[in-house]
Amino acid sequence: QVQLRESGGGSVQAGDSLRLSCAASGRALGAFAMGWFRQPPGKEREFVAHISVSGATVQYADSVKGRFTISRDNPLGTMFLQMNSLRSGEAATYYCAANEHSQYGSDWQGTYRYWGRGTQVTVSS
Repeated sequence: QVQLRESGGGSVQAGDSLRLSCAASGRALGAFAMGWFRQPPGKEREFVAHISVSGATVQYADSVKGRFTISRDNPLGTMFLQMNSLRSGEAATYYCAANEHSQYGSDWQGTYRYWGRGTQVTVSS
């Protein structure tokens, strides 16, 4: 199995940027399609972005297109989420997830077997 650990969260103001990281251990990151999800306080967890094993195929939630960028460095064993122009409504716990059964990510949470514990992002207006 693989262990995932998110980092890079923090408190920022609306309009600021953050870069989240997801480090994999136990197995090579290159064995997994990956995704980012977030859960705002009191709400359901939602899809943010996903990336294929090779990194060539990515998809974003409509709400983050043009502002967020997902990427991965398989030799380094780390996935990233660059978040620009953050909005106050995007305060949430951000989770990374790994899918070992497909070359491609998915916006459906049920396809991901492994999850990190999350990193908190606070955005003040």
